[in-house]
Amino acid sequence: MSIINTANAANAESKASGSSAVLLLLRMRTFVALILVFAFFAFAAPNFLSYANMLIISKHVALNALLAIGMTFVIIAGGIDLSVGSIVGLCAMVAGYLVLYGIDLGIGWTIQFNTLEICFLVLVVGVFIGLINGLLITKLNVAPFIATLGVLYVARGAALLFSDGRTFPNLAGNPAYGSDTFKLIGSGSFFGFPLSIWIMVVVALAAGYLATRTPLGRHIYAVGGNERGAGLSGVNVDRTKLFVYMFSGLCAALVGLIISSQLQASHPATGETFELNAIAAAVLGGTSMSGGRGRIGGTIIGAFVIGILADGLIMMGVSSFWQTVIKGLVIIAAVVVDQIQQKLQARVILQQQAA
Repeated sequence: MSIINTANAANAESKASGSSAVLLLLRMRTFVALILVFAFFAFAAPNFLSYANMLIISKHVALNALLAIGMTFVIIAGGIDLSVGSIVGLCAMVAGYLVLYGIDLGIGWTIQFNTLEICFLVLVVGVFIGLINGLLITKLNVAPFIATLGVLYVARGAALLFSDGRTFPNLAGNPAYGSDTFKLIGSGSFFGFPLSIWIMVVVALAAGYLATRTPLGRHIYAVGGNERGAGLSGVNVDRTKLFVYMFSGLCAALVGLIISSQLQASHPATGETFELNAIAAAVLGGTSMSGGRGRIGGTIIGAFVIGILADGLIMMGVSSFWQTVIKGLVIIAAVVVDQIQQKLQARVILQQQAA
């Protein structure tokens, strides 16, 4: 009997070892995908490795990563934010309006703002829209998908109303008001790297610290993993959800500021389908759509995969229609792989217990 038990234990240990190797590979899937995508386009797309192209990719990745960082917190907390693209568009329009016109008080007086004041007001708009998302979900019990979908349309409509669908051009600012430095947000550089990349790095480090080193970060994971259990353990679930949606709105406002500054123009269609890229980067980076799992570092790598994929496809002449199809397939594949990883992880735990 003891011989049979020993053989069974050895067999279980062998299976657990094999499954663990596959599980490790699945956990590293985003990094592996990044290497494969980069290597493929380095050989297939001309000028892909040029300094100018790397700079363009980095700028695109910075925008996607900023949105994806906010989206990561929302998804970890068990929600979804479909409104981030529209918040980008609305915040870009608000920035353009403030740079060009200021605020008319209606009695012959107009308040003009410098660059820092414009940035602050735009960020407040983004946080406020995030707060609306959070209140709809926590206080009115509207499903996150429906609440943020409604806000998506409201924010996009508001962006169109700002200028009757027209573009705010020539956002060079006015030296007399101190708004002429607005263009530096998108075109300035520090140590040879665009400011947008530095902004992304700072936000990523702050988000990573918040997620791993603070009680609020642990509360976000707890709410996404088991909302009822987190509430019974003393976690303020509503306040945690409000925070993640406000943080997502803040990130979207930052992207709106950067884009309007880079282009020195604001268009109400800015940010359309950006939510797709943000969700794709977060999910590809290992964030579970069922909540409770995800890392900021994985999201950044996922944003690089999406950015390199989009840039490489453009350089190879692939149509925008096929690019959308491919992004959708990437999201589906990432979710399927995540499901496989979860099942395999449960099996490995059982095999290790049997061994």
